[in-house]
Amino acid sequence: MLQKLSMAQLGRMTAAEFKTSGKFPVILILDNIRSGLNVGSIFRSADAFLISKIYCCGYTPVPPHREVLKSALGATTTVDWEFFQDAPSLIQQLKAEGVEVWALEQTSASIDLVTFDPGNKTIAYVLGNEVHGVSEAVLKECHGAIEIKQHGTKHSLNVAVCAGISLFAITDKISRNM
Repeated sequence: MLQKLSMAQLGRMTAAEFKTSGKFPVILILDNIRSGLNVGSIFRSADAFLISKIYCCGYTPVPPHREVLKSALGATTTVDWEFFQDAPSLIQQLKAEGVEVWALEQTSASIDLVTFDPGNKTIAYVLGNEVHGVSEAVLKECHGAIEIKQHGTKHSLNVAVCAGISLFAITDKISRNM
């Protein structure tokens, strides 16, 4: 018989343990995301999948924005984050440090998330605006684009949903390669 696990049985780490634990070599770049609720939800997913860092760029709301804190449920205190005004400049800086940067976007040359191989290097990927997606200026700076294939009548997913799906897939692949 199935029995739901209690919080104690889940064996979750504390915030202090999270801060000092090894992280997956994954960075998120949130570029011009308008909804604080989406940003907070992305912070929660970043915590759940133990990623290295989030960069909030442009007009993306940052903690302590009320909506970010509401949906993050404390993840803004565990996940490392930084505000960086200009996403293309940030991407250039990360690339100079040896980070591969990918857009999560539908393009003419997108790689299906299912077949994307993150390898053993640090990767960053960009999540763009809820309406306009990843900008052309940002796309120009990326190594390429990753796409979540969709099969219904809609051709887009909520940005926070995309973050959760892609973080699950990428951290799963990285852990299988370890």
